[in-house]
Amino acid sequence: MSYTTILTETRGRVGLITLNRPQAMNALNRTLLSELVSALTAFDSDEAVGAMVITGSQRAFAAGADIKEMAEASAVEMLTGSFVELFDGIRNVRKPVIAAVSGYALGGGCELAMSCDMIVASETAKFGQPEVTIGVIPGAGGTQRLTRAVGKALAMEMVLNNRMLTAGEAAQFGLVNRVVPVERFLEEALALASEVAGRAPLAVRLGKEAVNKAFELSLTEGLEAERRAFYMLFATEDQKEGMKAFVEKRKAEWKGC
Repeated sequence: MSYTTILTETRGRVGLITLNRPQAMNALNRTLLSELVSALTAFDSDEAVGAMVITGSQRAFAAGADIKEMAEASAVEMLTGSFVELFDGIRNVRKPVIAAVSGYALGGGCELAMSCDMIVASETAKFGQPEVTIGVIPGAGGTQRLTRAVGKALAMEMVLNNRMLTAGEAAQFGLVNRVVPVERFLEEALALASEVAGRAPLAVRLGKEAVNKAFELSLTEGLEAERRAFYMLFATEDQKEGMKAFVEKRKAEWKGC
Protein backbone atom coordinates (compact mmCIF):
# COMPACT_ATOMS: atom_id res chain seq x y z
CA MET A 1 0.00 0.00 0.00
CA SER A 2 1.22 3.51 -0.79
CA TYR A 3 1.41 6.12 1.98
CA THR A 4 2.06 9.86 1.89
CA THR A 5 3.06 10.63 5.50
CA ILE A 6 4.81 7.45 6.66
CA LEU A 7 7.37 4.99 5.33
CA THR A 8 7.07 1.25 5.91
CA GLU A 9 9.44 -1.68 5.55
CA THR A 10 10.20 -5.03 7.15
CA ARG A 11 13.46 -5.97 8.83
CA GLY A 12 13.32 -9.73 9.32
CA ARG A 13 10.24 -10.35 11.47
CA VAL A 14 9.95 -6.69 12.47
CA GLY A 15 7.67 -4.19 10.77
CA LEU A 16 9.20 -0.69 10.77
CA ILE A 17 7.07 2.44 10.41
CA THR A 18 8.79 5.82 10.05
CA LEU A 19 6.79 9.02 10.51
CA ASN A 20 7.60 11.16 7.49
CA ARG A 21 6.47 14.78 7.75
CA PRO A 22 9.90 16.39 8.15
CA GLN A 23 8.64 19.85 7.19
CA ALA A 24 6.34 19.77 10.24
CA MET A 25 8.64 17.86 12.63
CA ASN A 26 6.30 14.88 12.19
CA ALA A 27 3.32 16.72 13.66
CA LEU A 28 0.37 14.34 13.83
CA ASN A 29 -2.48 15.18 11.50
CA ARG A 30 -5.49 13.07 10.55
CA THR A 31 -3.79 11.64 7.46
CA LEU A 32 -0.68 10.56 9.32
CA LEU A 33 -2.62 8.91 12.14
CA SER A 34 -4.92 7.15 9.70
CA GLU A 35 -1.98 5.83 7.70
CA LEU A 36 -0.16 4.79 10.87
CA VAL A 37 -3.12 2.77 12.10
CA SER A 38 -3.53 1.23 8.64
CA ALA A 39 0.12 0.15 8.54
CA LEU A 40 0.02 -1.23 12.09
CA THR A 41 -3.14 -3.19 11.28
CA ALA A 42 -1.52 -4.65 8.15
CA PHE A 43 1.59 -5.72 10.08
CA ASP A 44 -0.62 -7.09 12.87
CA SER A 45 -2.35 -9.35 10.34
CA ASP A 46 0.91 -10.49 8.71
CA GLU A 47 2.08 -13.85 10.09
CA ALA A 48 5.63 -13.05 8.95
CA VAL A 49 5.77 -10.06 11.33
CA GLY A 50 6.12 -10.61 15.07
CA ALA A 51 6.59 -7.06 16.37
CA MET A 52 6.57 -3.46 15.14
CA VAL A 53 8.71 -0.36 15.64
CA ILE A 54 7.47 3.22 15.19
CA THR A 55 10.09 5.93 14.79
CA GLY A 56 10.57 9.46 13.50
CA SER A 57 13.77 11.36 12.79
CA GLN A 58 16.76 12.09 15.01
CA ARG A 59 15.42 15.61 15.51
CA ALA A 60 11.81 14.74 16.29
CA PHE A 61 9.79 11.61 16.95
CA ALA A 62 6.68 13.79 16.72
CA ALA A 63 6.56 17.39 17.92
CA GLY A 64 2.84 17.20 18.70
CA ALA A 65 -0.52 17.27 16.98
CA ASP A 66 -0.92 19.49 13.92
CA ILE A 67 -2.34 22.60 15.58
CA LYS A 68 -3.13 24.25 12.24
CA GLU A 69 -5.58 21.43 11.54
CA MET A 70 -7.57 21.96 14.74
CA ALA A 71 -7.07 25.62 15.68
CA GLU A 72 -10.47 26.76 14.37
CA ALA A 73 -12.40 23.55 15.13
CA SER A 74 -15.51 23.63 17.30
CA ALA A 75 -16.18 21.22 20.15
CA VAL A 76 -18.77 19.45 17.98
CA GLU A 77 -16.30 19.14 15.09
CA MET A 78 -13.67 17.65 17.40
CA LEU A 79 -16.24 15.26 18.88
CA THR A 80 -17.65 14.08 15.56
CA GLY A 81 -14.37 14.20 13.63
CA SER A 82 -12.93 11.27 15.61
CA PHE A 83 -9.36 12.62 15.45
CA VAL A 84 -8.43 11.48 18.96
CA GLU A 85 -10.25 8.19 18.45
CA LEU A 86 -7.64 7.24 15.84
CA PHE A 87 -5.30 6.55 18.76
CA ASP A 88 -7.61 3.67 19.75
CA GLY A 89 -6.44 1.85 16.64
CA ILE A 90 -2.94 1.70 18.13
CA ARG A 91 -4.30 0.33 21.38
CA ASN A 92 -6.11 -2.43 19.48
CA VAL A 93 -2.94 -3.83 17.90
CA ARG A 94 -2.33 -7.32 19.31
CA LYS A 95 1.40 -7.67 18.62
CA PRO A 96 4.04 -5.69 20.54
CA VAL A 97 4.78 -2.16 19.33
CA ILE A 98 8.00 -0.38 20.30
CA ALA A 99 8.57 3.37 19.96
CA ALA A 100 12.08 4.43 18.93
CA VAL A 101 12.23 8.04 20.11
CA SER A 102 14.83 10.69 19.38
CA GLY A 103 14.45 14.43 19.80
CA TYR A 104 11.03 15.85 20.59
CA ALA A 105 8.11 13.68 21.70
CA LEU A 106 5.66 16.35 22.74
CA GLY A 107 1.89 16.51 23.11
CA GLY A 108 0.40 13.98 20.73
CA GLY A 109 3.90 12.72 20.04
CA CYS A 110 4.38 11.84 23.70
CA GLU A 111 0.92 10.27 23.72
CA LEU A 112 1.82 8.23 20.64
CA ALA A 113 5.01 6.96 22.27
CA MET A 114 3.08 6.05 25.43
CA SER A 115 0.49 4.20 23.33
CA CYS A 116 3.26 1.79 22.38
CA ASP A 117 4.23 -1.14 24.60
CA MET A 118 7.87 -0.14 25.11
CA ILE A 119 10.02 2.92 24.42
CA VAL A 120 13.67 3.05 23.43
CA ALA A 121 14.96 6.63 23.68
CA SER A 122 18.04 8.37 22.36
CA GLU A 123 20.02 10.60 24.69
CA THR A 124 18.48 13.64 22.97
CA ALA A 125 14.85 12.62 23.55
CA LYS A 126 12.54 15.07 25.34
CA PHE A 127 9.07 14.11 26.55
CA GLY A 128 6.33 16.57 27.42
CA GLN A 129 2.64 17.45 27.42
CA PRO A 130 2.62 21.19 26.68
CA GLU A 131 -1.06 21.47 25.75
CA VAL A 132 -1.73 23.86 28.65
CA THR A 133 0.36 26.48 26.84
CA ILE A 134 -2.25 26.62 24.05
CA GLY A 135 -5.28 26.49 26.31
CA VAL A 136 -6.20 22.79 26.30
CA ILE A 137 -5.12 19.55 27.97
CA PRO A 138 -3.89 16.23 26.55
CA GLY A 139 -6.77 14.43 24.87
CA ALA A 140 -5.27 11.20 23.54
CA GLY A 141 -4.33 9.51 26.79
CA GLY A 142 -1.69 11.89 28.11
CA THR A 143 -3.26 12.50 31.52
CA GLN A 144 -3.99 8.79 31.98
CA ARG A 145 -0.96 6.94 30.63
CA LEU A 146 1.51 9.52 31.91
CA THR A 147 0.12 9.34 35.45
CA ARG A 148 0.31 5.53 35.40
CA ALA A 149 3.91 5.71 34.20
CA VAL A 150 5.46 8.47 36.31
CA GLY A 151 3.01 9.00 39.19
CA LYS A 152 0.57 11.76 40.12
CA ALA A 153 2.95 14.48 41.30
CA LEU A 154 5.18 14.53 38.23
CA ALA A 155 2.25 14.08 35.84
CA MET A 156 0.56 17.10 37.43
CA GLU A 157 3.67 19.22 36.88
CA MET A 158 3.99 18.08 33.26
CA VAL A 159 0.32 18.62 32.41
CA LEU A 160 -0.25 21.81 34.41
CA ASN A 161 3.10 23.53 34.04
CA ASN A 162 4.76 22.20 30.87
CA ARG A 163 7.55 20.31 32.65
CA MET A 164 9.59 18.35 30.11
CA LEU A 165 11.55 15.20 30.85
CA THR A 166 14.98 14.51 29.45
CA ALA A 167 15.71 10.99 28.29
CA GLY A 168 17.56 10.30 31.54
CA GLU A 169 14.66 11.54 33.64
CA ALA A 170 12.21 9.52 31.55
CA ALA A 171 14.24 6.39 32.32
CA GLN A 172 14.53 7.33 36.00
CA PHE A 173 10.76 7.68 36.34
CA GLY A 174 9.92 4.54 34.36
CA LEU A 175 8.57 6.14 31.20
CA VAL A 176 11.12 4.50 28.88
CA ASN A 177 12.84 1.13 28.81
CA ARG A 178 16.35 2.32 27.99
CA VAL A 179 18.40 5.27 26.80
CA VAL A 180 21.11 4.85 24.16
CA PRO A 181 23.34 7.14 22.07
CA VAL A 182 21.46 8.92 19.30
CA GLU A 183 23.28 7.02 16.55
CA ARG A 184 22.03 3.71 18.00
CA PHE A 185 18.45 4.38 19.11
CA LEU A 186 16.75 2.86 16.08
CA GLU A 187 19.17 -0.06 15.92
CA GLU A 188 18.51 -0.77 19.61
CA ALA A 189 14.71 -0.63 19.15
CA LEU A 190 14.89 -2.95 16.14
CA ALA A 191 17.08 -5.39 18.07
CA LEU A 192 14.61 -5.43 20.97
CA ALA A 193 11.69 -5.90 18.58
CA SER A 194 13.55 -8.72 16.82
CA GLU A 195 14.12 -10.52 20.11
CA VAL A 196 10.44 -10.23 21.04
CA ALA A 197 9.38 -11.30 17.54
CA GLY A 198 11.46 -14.45 17.97
CA ARG A 199 9.44 -15.60 21.00
CA ALA A 200 6.37 -17.83 20.99
CA PRO A 201 3.80 -15.65 19.16
CA LEU A 202 0.70 -16.60 21.16
CA ALA A 203 2.53 -16.29 24.49
CA VAL A 204 3.75 -12.84 23.48
CA ARG A 205 0.28 -11.75 22.43
CA LEU A 206 -1.41 -12.99 25.60
CA GLY A 207 1.44 -11.65 27.73
CA LYS A 208 0.91 -8.17 26.29
CA GLU A 209 -2.80 -8.46 26.91
CA ALA A 210 -2.29 -9.58 30.52
CA VAL A 211 0.10 -6.74 31.36
CA ASN A 212 -2.34 -4.20 29.91
CA LYS A 213 -5.11 -5.68 32.05
CA ALA A 214 -3.11 -4.68 35.13
CA PHE A 215 -3.92 -1.03 34.35
CA GLU A 216 -7.60 -1.62 33.69
CA LEU A 217 -8.78 -4.18 36.26
CA SER A 218 -8.69 -4.73 40.00
CA LEU A 219 -6.01 -7.07 41.31
CA THR A 220 -8.51 -9.91 41.69
CA GLU A 221 -9.86 -9.44 38.16
CA GLY A 222 -6.36 -9.09 36.74
CA LEU A 223 -5.18 -12.29 38.41
CA GLU A 224 -8.18 -14.13 37.01
CA ALA A 225 -7.47 -12.81 33.51
CA GLU A 226 -3.81 -13.79 33.80
CA ARG A 227 -4.73 -17.29 34.98
CA ARG A 228 -7.14 -17.83 32.10
CA ALA A 229 -4.47 -16.81 29.59
CA PHE A 230 -1.90 -19.04 31.31
CA TYR A 231 -4.20 -22.07 31.16
CA MET A 232 -5.21 -21.29 27.58
CA LEU A 233 -1.61 -21.52 26.39
CA PHE A 234 -1.52 -25.18 27.46
CA ALA A 235 -3.82 -25.85 24.50
CA THR A 236 -1.16 -24.64 22.05
CA GLU A 237 1.47 -26.58 20.15
CA ASP A 238 4.02 -23.96 21.08
CA GLN A 239 3.60 -24.74 24.79
CA LYS A 240 4.34 -28.41 24.13
CA GLU A 241 7.28 -27.54 21.90
CA GLY A 242 8.67 -24.95 24.32
CA MET A 243 8.65 -27.22 27.34
CA LYS A 244 9.94 -30.19 25.34
CA ALA A 245 12.79 -28.06 23.99
CA PHE A 246 13.62 -26.91 27.51
CA VAL A 247 13.83 -30.49 28.77
CA GLU A 248 15.88 -31.54 25.74
CA LYS A 249 18.17 -28.51 26.10
CA ARG A 250 17.62 -27.22 22.56
CA LYS A 251 16.15 -24.14 20.91
CA ALA A 252 12.39 -24.23 20.47
CA GLU A 253 10.86 -23.99 16.99
CA TRP A 254 7.73 -21.89 17.28
CA LYS A 255 4.71 -22.41 15.02
CA GLY A 256 2.39 -19.76 16.38
CA CYS A 257 -0.38 -22.23 17.11
